Amino acid sequence: MLSTLLLIPFLGAILISCWPTALSAVRARRLALGTLAINLGWTLYLITQFDIQTVSMQFRESLAWIEPLGLSYELGIDGVSLPLLFINSVLCLLAIYSTGEDIRRPRLYFSLMLTITGAVAGAFTAQNLILFFIFYELELIPLYLLIAIWGGARRGYAATKFLIYTAFSGVLILGAFLGLTWLSGSTSFDYSPLMAQGLTLAQQLILLGALLVGFGIKIPLFPFHTWLPDAHVEASTPVSVLLAGVLLKLGTYGLVRFCFALFPAAWSELSPWLAWWAVISILYGSLAAIAQQDMKKMVAYSSVGHMGYILLACAAANPISILGTVFQMVSHGLISALLFLLVGIVYKKTGTRDLTVLRGLLNPERGLPITGSLMVMGVMASAGIPGMVGFISEFIVYRGSFEAFTLQTLLSMVGTGLTAVYFLLLVNRAFFGRLVVSPDAIIGQTDVVLPLVKWREQAPAVVLALLIFAFGLNPSWMTRWIETSTTALSQSPTAAIALARPTCPAQECPL
Repeated sequence: MLSTLLLIPFLGAILISCWPTALSAVRARRLALGTLAINLGWTLYLITQFDIQTVSMQFRESLAWIEPLGLSYELGIDGVSLPLLFINSVLCLLAIYSTGEDIRRPRLYFSLMLTITGAVAGAFTAQNLILFFIFYELELIPLYLLIAIWGGARRGYAATKFLIYTAFSGVLILGAFLGLTWLSGSTSFDYSPLMAQGLTLAQQLILLGALLVGFGIKIPLFPFHTWLPDAHVEASTPVSVLLAGVLLKLGTYGLVRFCFALFPAAWSELSPWLAWWAVISILYGSLAAIAQQDMKKMVAYSSVGHMGYILLACAAANPISILGTVFQMVSHGLISALLFLLVGIVYKKTGTRDLTVLRGLLNPERGLPITGSLMVMGVMASAGIPGMVGFISEFIVYRGSFEAFTLQTLLSMVGTGLTAVYFLLLVNRAFFGRLVVSPDAIIGQTDVVLPLVKWREQAPAVVLALLIFAFGLNPSWMTRWIETSTTALSQSPTAAIALARPTCPAQECPL
C-alpha cells in the first residue's frame, strides 16, 4: 500500500517527461494535477484504514534489496508520519494547482515537482536508515533546479547556497547513520529504537551531535538558517509552498524519529542546551522578521522562529510535548503555505513585495480585498489567535515544555508576542491606508486599480484557510491520529531514560 503512495508521483513524473508527442504547459499541468489528485485520494484511503489504537508501524512492507550492504526496502507509518504524509499530498497538489499555465519548460518543471512529492513520501515512510537517506537526498537536485531555472534575479546564488548547505547536511546524517551501525555491531541498517542501546554515552553524544547539526541545517535553526531566506525570495511561489510547508519537515521529522528516539540518554544530557537553542532560534527569527522590508523574506524568517517551537517541545520529551511537536509541524506547514501563496498573489498583481511601497491593498473596490482578508486571517493564525490551528499547536507545545523548561518556555512566549508585532507591521503597512503600489505615487494622481484576482488564483489559499480553521476549532481531528504513537514514543523503554531526568518545582528550578 505504501509503495503505491511513492509510485504514483514517480510514475507521473516519468509519464510527463517521456510523453511521446509535444506536451503543452496546460496538458502537462493537467497530468500533474491528475497524478497528485490520485495520490491525495490514496493518502485519504490509508488514513481511513489506519488503526489509531495500534502502537507499532502499520502497512509495513519489507523486501530484501542489497543484503551484503545491509540495505533493504522497509516501509511503514505510524501516527508521527501519517499527518506529514497528508500535508505532503495536500500541499504538493495545491502547489501544482497554483502554477501558471504559461510555465516555461513544463515537462521538466512538473516532473521535478512530482519527483519531490514521491521523495518526501519515501522519507516519511522509510524504515531503513540508508533508504531514508536516499529519499532525503533525492529531493535535493530537483529543488535546486526548480530554484535555479524558475527563480528570481539571484536564483543562481540562492540555488547554489541551498545545494551546499543541504549537501553538507546529508554528509553529516549519512556519517551518523554509518557510525551508529558500525559501533552497534549491526549487519543491517534497518531502523530500530534499540540500535544505540549498547553504545557509550560519549559515542551517543558524538552521533547525536552530527544528526542535530545535519537536521538543524534542514529545519533550519539558527545559525544554520542563512540559506532559507535567499531560497524563498528567489524561488517561485509554488516552490516556496513546497519548501516551507513540506521540505523543512524532513528536518523536524528527523529530530523525532532519529535523534530523540535513537539516542535517549544523550538527548537527556543535551536537552537543556537544546531548549536554549530553541529559544535563541525563536527570538532571532522573530527579531529578524521585524527588520525585513520584503514581505516574502519576513515570512521566511518567521519560519526560522516557528521551527524553534518544535525543537523546544522535542527537548522536553514528554507525551504532551511530543504531541505538540507533530502538531506544530502540521500547523506550520498549513500556515506558511497560506502566507506564501498570498504573498505570491500580491507580487503578481502589484509587481512588488516592498513594504515601504505597498499601501491600502485591502481597498474593497480597487485593491485585493479577498486576498487581504485571507492575509489577515493567516497572520492571526501564525500569531496564535484562538480558534485557529496555530493557537492549538503552540498551546500544546507550551503545556508540554513548561514543567521541564520553565524559563525557556516563558522566553519562547515572547517570540509569540513578536510574531504578532512583525505581522501587524506587515498588515498595517501593506493592506491599510490609501492604495499605493508604486514608489513614484503622488498626491492627486489617478487612482490605482489593481487587476482582478480570479477565483482560480486564490482557491488554494481558501482551501488552506478552511483547514486552518477546521483543525483549530476541532483539534481532535488531528490529535486522535497522532496521540497513541507520540505517547508510546515518549514512554518507550529507550525514551524512558530521557523522561527520567531529575525535575524540580518551577520556583526552585535554577533554569
